[in-house]
Amino acid sequence: MRILKYIFLLLFLILVGLTVFVSTQRANYDVTRSKVIKNPKATVFNYINDYRNWETFGSWILEDESIKFTYPELTSGKGASCSWTSDDGNGNLKTFFVKDNESIYQKMVSNGENSEFFWKFKDTIGGTKVTWRTKGTLDFKSKVLAFFQGGINSVVGDTNEKSLENLNKTLDYEINTFNIKVNGIVNRQGGFYLKQFKVCKEKDVTRNIKIMLPRMRRFFEKNSLVMNGKPFIIYHKYDRTNDLVGFSVCMPIRDSIHISEGSDMESGELKPYTALKTTLVGDYSHTQQTWNKAYQHIAKNNLVRNTSQQIIEVYSKNMDDIKSPSKWVTEVYVPVYPKAAPRPVYRKPADSTVVAPVVTPTETTTP
Repeated sequence: MRILKYIFLLLFLILVGLTVFVSTQRANYDVTRSKVIKNPKATVFNYINDYRNWETFGSWILEDESIKFTYPELTSGKGASCSWTSDDGNGNLKTFFVKDNESIYQKMVSNGENSEFFWKFKDTIGGTKVTWRTKGTLDFKSKVLAFFQGGINSVVGDTNEKSLENLNKTLDYEINTFNIKVNGIVNRQGGFYLKQFKVCKEKDVTRNIKIMLPRMRRFFEKNSLVMNGKPFIIYHKYDRTNDLVGFSVCMPIRDSIHISEGSDMESGELKPYTALKTTLVGDYSHTQQTWNKAYQHIAKNNLVRNTSQQIIEVYSKNMDDIKSPSKWVTEVYVPVYPKAAPRPVYRKPADSTVVAPVVTPTETTTP
């Protein structure tokens, strides 16, 4: 019995000593990790800047099967945020400062603990050097857990290193894996839609679309409206000289709807038209290549562009359907005039009395 008492006393003293030691450790931490990501700076910046992408690279997210994210209208840029729930606790992230392609400042609250994220982006050989600095304060329970895991610098540092490595692998595959196919001439149906109009610089088009689409969805939810198809973009003008793009983010509806005066929403109707359909499977960053391939096909096949109609992009599979950018599907419709029907060529048969029309072969079109 005496030996057991000594053992318990020893264990008690060890526990007390450990408690004192842990409690005297600094509660504040400041951890920095860097990695070269093999993608252009703008691509890396835009990917990290949008919280909807964090589920593809955040190591603590990928390792927690119970985590569920909720996204507001704004998920990228200053004021963007997201929140989550999981078996390990709840949390949220918010962006307070953004300098395009240069830096981002964010704050995270996880299980009641606050931390700050500082991101910096720098062009370097082989891609973009991403530096992720994390600052925060631990409560006593977290200090104890961190102690048994090798210290807070090790815990936070390992988490950030894994996340940066995931980011590199994700971008290398997801952004660079794509396919463009010219489907051919189609007769596109018309229909009614609601839209929001925007004019911005070309480099800001994708970012604004990502902001406007969720806003449109919220409008539909709030007013109990039902979409009659997939969202699409109408491009009204492309001013290369002044670097301005005018476009509308549109949601298809079954019937025409009257919008009250003063609303930032407008109603419209798309008339049926003939178009060259080209499909992109992959990230939106390859949209311009898709347009170029469509224009090359038009020139090669002597098609005539119908400039009275606008080019549209239909997001038939987007980030709301699947997280992986390599699997997004965007259909680009470039309006063209239908090819004229071939004129009959008459040939005289060998035995001579009956004349039969022979149609010259032409390109097969897809209805």
